[in-house]
Amino acid sequence: MTVIHFDDAGRQLVSDAVSAAENHTNGEIVTIVADYSDHYGDVANLWASVAAFMALSAMAIFPQFYLGLLDWAMGGWGHEFTTRELLGLVLFVMAIKWLFMRWIMNWMPLRIFLASKGLKQRRVRARAVDLFKVGAQGRTVASTGILIYLSLRERRAEIVADEAIAGKVTPEIWGEAMIALIGHVREGRPGEGMAQAVAQVGVVLAQHFPKGDDVVNELPDRLIEL
Repeated sequence: MTVIHFDDAGRQLVSDAVSAAENHTNGEIVTIVADYSDHYGDVANLWASVAAFMALSAMAIFPQFYLGLLDWAMGGWGHEFTTRELLGLVLFVMAIKWLFMRWIMNWMPLRIFLASKGLKQRRVRARAVDLFKVGAQGRTVASTGILIYLSLRERRAEIVADEAIAGKVTPEIWGEAMIALIGHVREGRPGEGMAQAVAQVGVVLAQHFPKGDDVVNELPDRLIEL
């Protein structure tokens, strides 16, 4: 999986796009990008358990093959194993399989690759909502904050809006901004994608929350990187 990141030019594009969009609206746009939204430890544990179960299944289906391997490893002594010894050996092999697979799953790109699309979508959404609650919700006088969140490894983005915006704009309206953002990310241009998403969000905000007099910039224009 290609590693995507923001360079200085991309950061400046986003900052300029936020400033330009907020020149026409009372809405406050916050942009946050994260490398990934979750550690997916449950995914790692699940696949390690699957590997251990497959090892158990193979030993159950082909017992003579594995007993032959064991006999060969012991130099052909043909030791007669007791039930307790066989069960202990099975548990040992399963533990080794589990630990080995769990070690492999420490590689984050593999965890994310093996996570289902639905799970990644839910984790990204949950992370976006958490960040919105901390960084934007209720932090503007008119409750007009909106978060554009991008999770690079999952190639997913979310828009979370404050109550005043959510009351006038349905989530479907942000679809074009999300398509533009993800399209650029997949092409390795996250800065351009985020800037275009900001511009499209700004157009919608300007329609519902046009710029008023004496409006103070209440939230940062810069891209926040986690």
